[in-house]
Order: sequence, then C-alpha cells, then structure tokens
Amino acid sequence: MKNVKNVHFLQIDHIVKKISKVEGVEILTSPEAYKKIPWTRKFFSEKPKEGYFIWVKKQVDFPLLTCFSLNTYKAQQNLENLLIIEKGLKIKSNVICNALKENLCASHKAKGKIVLKEGAKLQYFHSHWWGSKEIVESDYEFYLGKDSQLVYNYKNTHSSKNLFFRTFIEAEKNSDLNLNINLLGRNTKVKFEEVLKLKGANSRGVIRLRLVADKHSKIEGISKILALNKSTGHLDCQGLLIDKDSKISLIPNLVCENKKAQLTHEASIGKISEEELIYLRMRGLTEKQAIDLIVSGFLTEWT
Repeated sequence: MKNVKNVHFLQIDHIVKKISKVEGVEILTSPEAYKKIPWTRKFFSEKPKEGYFIWVKKQVDFPLLTCFSLNTYKAQQNLENLLIIEKGLKIKSNVICNALKENLCASHKAKGKIVLKEGAKLQYFHSHWWGSKEIVESDYEFYLGKDSQLVYNYKNTHSSKNLFFRTFIEAEKNSDLNLNINLLGRNTKVKFEEVLKLKGANSRGVIRLRLVADKHSKIEGISKILALNKSTGHLDCQGLLIDKDSKISLIPNLVCENKKAQLTHEASIGKISEEELIYLRMRGLTEKQAIDLIVSGFLTEWT
C-alpha cells in the first residue's frame, strides 16, 4: 500500500503491522480493548478475534487512516471494529479494505460500529478494492447522537466475486446524515441493504446510490428509510446497465410512523444512450473509452 507511513492502523491478513500513537486518540486492537476497557464490551456482538478500536477523545486535524489488506491465498479475515467520537469533535476517517494480489480466493468479513456522541461530526470515507475471486461481507452500524452529523461515502470500483454489504444508521434528535454509495460491478454478484432509522425529532437523512452493472454482474439491493418522529428523509437510487447479461434490482422502502415526517424517493435504471456514445465517438474516442468516460461521470466524485 502506498504512503504506509501515514497509516494509523494497518493489518495484513491476520497480522497487525502498525498501530500509531496519536495524541488524544486511543488505538488498540479490538481484542485488547475488550480485555482492558470493560465498557467496550456492550458494543461488540461477541468477544472479537481481530479488528480495531479507535476512541477519539480530543480534536484531531488530520484524517485517521486504517487499512485492512488480504495478501495470502485463501486467507479469511473476520473483523470487529469500533470507532467512538466524543462530544463536539469534528473528525475525518479513511478506511481502506483491499486485496494486494489477484486470484487470492480469500475472504474479508467485517462488522463495525461507529458512535457519534452529541454534537460530533464525522466524514467517513470507506474504499473497497478487490481481486476478482474474493468473497466480501461488510456490515456497519452508525449511531448518531443529538445534533451530530455524518457524511459516509462508500466506493467500490474493483468488486469481488461475491459482495454483501449492509449499512444501518440510527439518527437521534437534530442529527444529519448523507450516505453515498458508488459501486461498479464486473463479473460479480452483489447484495446490499441500507436502513436509515430517523428516531429523533428533526433528524434528517439522504441516501444516494450510484450502481453500475457490467460484464455478467447481478446487483440486488433494498434501501429503507424509517421515520419514527418528525423528520425528513430522501432516497435517490440510480442504476446503469452496461451489457445485456447484467441485472440490477432496486427496492426502495419508505415507512412513515409520524404524520409530521416527510419521506421521498426517486429511482431509475437505464443504459448508456446511443446519442452519448455517438457524440464521444465523433470526437475520437473508441467505444470502450467512451463507455469508461460515461461510467466515470455517472459514478460522480464526492463533495
């Protein structure tokens, strides 16, 4: 991995290669945290075998960078991660999960809980980059305290053989969420589930999905917004089919249990228009270059 010296937590297969010391931040492996800090146990579903624990107690003015890599044939990671952000802090976190080689036939399973205490703000960038034969399961839960803000960006442009990811977010009073999913599937089967629970009064949330299916890919997903209080939620799902042997199935699910809540959604699945291809071909691009450019524009960069 490039710029490894800037990584604060680095694990390759099952070996923790690096844990950095950061002033105002406690970084441990999850098993160490479970043993040394009793209150962390309520956040773990069971005694963790591997993964990270990061507790941000003071303001940090640079991104906290963690990385999990697969490097050995048929390696099997089983991670339990926990990130706690204390009151009023404004933090950035970059998480990279990847395969360092092709044809590893390995698996990466990760469960994570991220807790934002009152008034905390978190920008969370989660990048996946896999070989063509990995099996990947990603299950993350976010708990937004009163007046907190979360921007969660997930990006996967090199998808694994099989991919399952689940995101659950619970939003308390006056909290705010932006969840952005960018996924490019090639020769892959993807299943995902997004759940946003607007629990507190005046909580707000937006889910944006940009999904591309190419080269015998199948993408299936359910996105749910549940409003329990006066709140506002919006779901924006867009899919793009590149070849005739691929499939995208999107199910939006809006559940309103409060008459003062407002939930909306828009969804579309389509193909690349012939007009766009012709326009780009007339300007000297090959068909592949034109398609790549259109897909790149569709999978817009985050702001």
